[in-house]
Amino acid sequence: MKIATLLTAACVAFQGTAAAAVSGKPSTFIRDYDKRDLLQDVVSLPFKPVTWDEHSLFIHGKRAMIFSGEVHPWRLPVPSLWLDLFEKIKALGYNTVSFYVDWNLLEGKQGEFRADGVFAYEPFFEAATKAGIWLIARPGPYINAEVAAGGLPGWLQRLKGMIRTNADDYMEATELYVASIGAIIAKAQITNGGPVILYQPENEYSGGIPPAVFPDAPYFQRVIDQVRKAGIVVPLINNDAWSGGHNAPGTGLGEVDIYGHDNYPIGFDCSDPTVWPADGLRTDQYSTRVEISPNTPYTIPEFQGGAFSPWGGWPIDRCAELVNQEAERVLYKNNYAAGISIMNLYMTYGGLNWGNLGHYGGFSTYDYGAAIKADRTITREKYSEAKLQAQFLKASPDYLTAVPTNLSTTLYTDNANLAVTPVISSEAPSSFYIVRHNIYNSTETTTYSLNIVTSAGKLTVPRLGGKLTLNGRDSKVHVTDYNVGGTTLLYSTAEVFTWKKFDSGKVLILYGGPEELHEASIVSTAKPTIVEGKGVTTKSIDGNVVLQWKTSASRRIIKVGDLSVYILDRNSAYNYWVPDLADGSAVIVKAGYLVRTAATKGNTLQLTGDFNATTPFEVIGAPKSAKKLTINGQPVAIETSKSTGSWHGLVKYQRPYINIPDLERLQWKSTDALPEIQTSYDDSAWPSADKKTSTNTYRNLTTPTSLYSSDYGFHYGYLIYRGHFVATGQETTITIYTQGRNAYGTSAWLNGVDLGSNAGNATIGDTNSTYSLGKLSKGKKYVLTMLMDNMGYDGNWVIGSDSMKNPNGILHYEFAGRKQSDITWKLTGNLGGEDYVDKTRGPLNEGGLFPERQGWHQQKPPTNGWKASKPTAGISKAGVAFYTAELDLHIPKGWDVPLSFTFKKTKSNEKFRAQLYVNGYQFGKYINNIGPQVDFSVPQGILNYQGSNTVALTLWAQQPSGAKLEGLSLTAGTPVLTALENIELVPMPKYAKRAGAY
Repeated sequence: MKIATLLTAACVAFQGTAAAAVSGKPSTFIRDYDKRDLLQDVVSLPFKPVTWDEHSLFIHGKRAMIFSGEVHPWRLPVPSLWLDLFEKIKALGYNTVSFYVDWNLLEGKQGEFRADGVFAYEPFFEAATKAGIWLIARPGPYINAEVAAGGLPGWLQRLKGMIRTNADDYMEATELYVASIGAIIAKAQITNGGPVILYQPENEYSGGIPPAVFPDAPYFQRVIDQVRKAGIVVPLINNDAWSGGHNAPGTGLGEVDIYGHDNYPIGFDCSDPTVWPADGLRTDQYSTRVEISPNTPYTIPEFQGGAFSPWGGWPIDRCAELVNQEAERVLYKNNYAAGISIMNLYMTYGGLNWGNLGHYGGFSTYDYGAAIKADRTITREKYSEAKLQAQFLKASPDYLTAVPTNLSTTLYTDNANLAVTPVISSEAPSSFYIVRHNIYNSTETTTYSLNIVTSAGKLTVPRLGGKLTLNGRDSKVHVTDYNVGGTTLLYSTAEVFTWKKFDSGKVLILYGGPEELHEASIVSTAKPTIVEGKGVTTKSIDGNVVLQWKTSASRRIIKVGDLSVYILDRNSAYNYWVPDLADGSAVIVKAGYLVRTAATKGNTLQLTGDFNATTPFEVIGAPKSAKKLTINGQPVAIETSKSTGSWHGLVKYQRPYINIPDLERLQWKSTDALPEIQTSYDDSAWPSADKKTSTNTYRNLTTPTSLYSSDYGFHYGYLIYRGHFVATGQETTITIYTQGRNAYGTSAWLNGVDLGSNAGNATIGDTNSTYSLGKLSKGKKYVLTMLMDNMGYDGNWVIGSDSMKNPNGILHYEFAGRKQSDITWKLTGNLGGEDYVDKTRGPLNEGGLFPERQGWHQQKPPTNGWKASKPTAGISKAGVAFYTAELDLHIPKGWDVPLSFTFKKTKSNEKFRAQLYVNGYQFGKYINNIGPQVDFSVPQGILNYQGSNTVALTLWAQQPSGAKLEGLSLTAGTPVLTALENIELVPMPKYAKRAGAY
């Protein structure tokens, strides 16, 4: 994932020539790829499964445009929903998904690697294979990804060697993980019949500061050797944070096979989504790529697909507005103007930061404003825009050998406010003229004529008069000499969605923005026939048919010879889908919300899809053998159009009755969640904070014993400290310096008396708090109890910073009138720390509150004797309460209904925070005085849609008056009639008394 510009600039200053672009003649970089290809030898195949040249990858010997979307399976911990994501991505026209692996979730205790249950990767690979999606594996070990510690396990804080360097103890610490996850991925490589085609062995290895050696070729080679030893034979890629040339082919030791760099042009400030930075768009991508890696395909492993919001930030939909459909048109097409052929959009599905896995800079959703929302719905317009572009590239093989030429504001249009880059095929006559505003973030409406070179000579279009229009933040791909199944589209100012060659003839779909004038010319002497609609001017010029029209919501179909040209406006094109058939052909379906798959069986065409309204549908190009149609397994009546031969029918939608329970009416039970503040509480079973030294190399101890939580194996969730001392009567104050990272909070009590709280700040991660102790009795025993929200560790993006080791917990304290050593400390976090109890839900899911340590957040806790109380009643003083209730759901099968728990917004001066558990899985951290998240999506599979659920809540009041929820509700989105089947409940062990729980 990306890093802040300031960090990038800071580390570049220390690199000297490290980031200088590699340059030279192309011949300088010609390498003996055969030796590397030997890794992929597959006896049964006459070719290597994955090879490449300067234009593109070859998969099984065929050129492939890699149009990819980033998905993290662990951010949707319901394996039976992964196929849903893959099918929605496949329906876009993408063919690949990239995924990170979070080491932190798999080796919570050093030496114990676990990748089972919701953390298993085999079901992810199986779902990808079923959907026909290739995979790019990016397992780190460091991933950043806005996850806690960048994916590094907390126990690395105790390591003496530098993180992400050639230090022996660091490399040895990674060995089990790389070997284990590498072996799992190796089995899923394309060479073994699996979907994995590329592997990234490190992540954004792009910046370093002293005392680290950077760049360190021996380190990177050691990483590569680890990966190869684990069985990885597919090509290795990297993702330089910028075009720095690090580890590019030709650089020697530590070089990868295919060089790539990341790019986030418009950044992450979603405060005003209409603002795009003035210098955001790069225009040197192609030339820089030629300098750095001329013999590999142009690759961007992470290109901006959305943005995230921090604590105290903006509603996530505002980030979707920042990187919206207009951004996709301008930014993605600028990549096509640079000849990209491996593009991964980060994120395409963001998902959920459940169970403390997220970075302290973000909250419980990782929606990211992506094309697919965190609740898996696809209602954002950007989803549809991405489909238009991906399907175009899928239908345009000549693009893969096209070479960008120089951008110009004068050669190709009559308006200098526009920039045009011709991308000209080197192996076919096709060209792609990519047009945008020269000032890329312009919102002006600009008219123009276009100067093009075609097989018919130089032309200025439109030829029949009028002007083309570029409306604001838009970009167009105008094609020339474009091959439509053997028919030449001489040019088109309207954009191509797709084309297909059917038994009955060819179909070409063109589209344009609202009220735009467009023109297309087909090399043909046939007389054009208007099949449907009106408002298209036709003319034959020099053996070419010229069509001109103004876009409207009414479809037009013009037939020229055996080619049917469908003319649409952009919004209408959004409703068209192109599902593949098993033989490599496809059908075109107009059907609304989602068409997932198409298949044939006997004389039946079988479609699957989802519907959110009564939907008229049309099937264009049904196979000649097909006489019947089923949708989601049900026969559907069809009529055949006499004019087009298409099938027409109707899918009826009747919104089901869904009874969403009122959470206020549940039978809530409550108990004290912080008995530790009571003077009678016995902490003798707790770990003693008695380590007089620490191996943490980031910060020297300034206390008699270490109070760093990581030194005792507590890394995530709530921490509790108890400091014991005997009073002299002279004590007045104690000042405690804590660190828990952005938005963390603390509360303190002395023998049960509230000393005060730090309710947190969105941008402050450490605090000095001074507490007045009042008059203490000489010789009396006192216990200072401190509760702290540990939001996770920093990442380790900058090599040499060792920032991941920056500890959390109590870092320092000053006891007025007393020595530090007069206090003896106990602490706890999750039960067992790194020896965590709940292997099913993983090492990060639980914190250190008493109910969490007991396992009461799981299903069917022992509530006998607890009082009846609701979280909307709350508590009347500072402290923590625990609530639980049973929630029965009866969502009808066959319907995909997104559900969210919604906290009613309370006045921001009310200082409290809450954790939401559903069937034992933590799916929400709510901080009332910081925000912004109030809606917490919980997927089916975690929620039992047809049965009983246990909901649990911790409520931490950080003010003397206590706290209560203003409201908590379960909200349902639009029910979608779905083809999804068999959404299985994930493993969710019920409450059982825990041995050794204190």
